[in-house]
Amino acid sequence: MEHSGKPSSRLGIGAVERETGLSKETLRIWERRYGFPQPVRDGGDVRSYPAEQIEKLRLVKRLLDQGHRPGKILGLGIGELQALAAAAHPVREVAAGATPGEELSPYLACCRAHRRDELRQALMQALLRLGIERFVLDVLAPLTTLIGVEWANGKLAISEEHLYTESVQTVLRPAISSLQASLATDDAGPRVLLTTFPQEQHGLGLLMAEAFFTLAGAHCISLGTQTPIMEILGAAHKQQADIIALSFSTATHAGHALESLGALQSKVPQGMEIWAGGGSCHALQRRLPSGIRVLDLPSLRDAVSEWRSRHAGNR
Repeated sequence: MEHSGKPSSRLGIGAVERETGLSKETLRIWERRYGFPQPVRDGGDVRSYPAEQIEKLRLVKRLLDQGHRPGKILGLGIGELQALAAAAHPVREVAAGATPGEELSPYLACCRAHRRDELRQALMQALLRLGIERFVLDVLAPLTTLIGVEWANGKLAISEEHLYTESVQTVLRPAISSLQASLATDDAGPRVLLTTFPQEQHGLGLLMAEAFFTLAGAHCISLGTQTPIMEILGAAHKQQADIIALSFSTATHAGHALESLGALQSKVPQGMEIWAGGGSCHALQRRLPSGIRVLDLPSLRDAVSEWRSRHAGNR
């Protein structure tokens, strides 16, 4: 992107904070410590930032969300940052064993064109046509991964990813609530507490898991995303949870995930289990702390059934 040098092509620090999600203090610290960004200053020493620097800051923020450190990436050029983001989320990860077909393209087009109502209508029609189980497996799971890849590679704006997330929640949440009301929850359990660690802000995987746990007859208590470990433990105790179910996205930093899983596993009371899921999340493909089960959506029903068999007569 070329910079004309005209003031109209620059933004003040407050606008940059809103555009990138990086705080003013962070921008000032980076300027002093790393020499980037390099704002233009007027006669009153007021900072303004050229368009190409704002573009780079957006990329940096995306990579920070994936676990990179500012000192390692702020000196890189835009092309290098784009390559780094693409390497972390190659297009081949869009699905496990299959590449999404053309049937997903209309949903993606709606996101890019900000056609919110059309997107929600299309999702609702698919839900009614397929039923909740096939809708999640055949549409939402591959589409959510595709959206994540497009965002990570800079091909989808944050606002477009948010539009998709809100649309899915609008369609899927009422469907889960109706399912919970229509299915008799098995008193034999399990009671499942669903959440994510503080570093994980993506919640659609959590919502899809809740749908499958509900189909299996489990009693679900969702805390939403970004719950501190001690809060997870406190809620699990108060809710008398049998299972803590954690969701991870492809953007999860492997080191953070493994550290948090180990910390949680060391504190859970005996008999309470930790189940984790997250498609192509790299952290879950590593050696995890003993006792943590990694499951995909299709295997949840069998896992719940197996849990009941192990605990038959104990409740």
